[in-house]
Amino acid sequence: MNKADYAASLKSQMNCCQAVLLAYADELRLPPDTLMRLGSAFGSGMATTEGTCGALVGAETVLGLLGKQPVRADARQLFTEFERLCGSTVCKTLKGIGTGKVLCSCEDCVRNAAAAVEKLI
Repeated sequence: MNKADYAASLKSQMNCCQAVLLAYADELRLPPDTLMRLGSAFGSGMATTEGTCGALVGAETVLGLLGKQPVRADARQLFTEFERLCGSTVCKTLKGIGTGKVLCSCEDCVRNAAAAVEKLI
């Protein structure tokens, strides 16, 4: 199973950020409990504010830890690719809160975030 599908399969057990981080646990060489704590504040859109998607936050974190330095250009590319694939970077918008139109499911956001970061590391 590739990283993107593995991350999506983890989503039912944890928040979006944690799922992306845990998919890269071997490469990050950090204990799963550390990654779970690291990603714990990013569920339901950064700090449960329905803001920036947690899957994107997780992918950007993986990129920062594993990508080539400096990372800013790649981080921007990751952000842009995620937005292209999902339709937005904002959790509330992605989930269709207020509009009733879901742009991208949480599982697909996780899958897309992991696939996008995989291209850059």
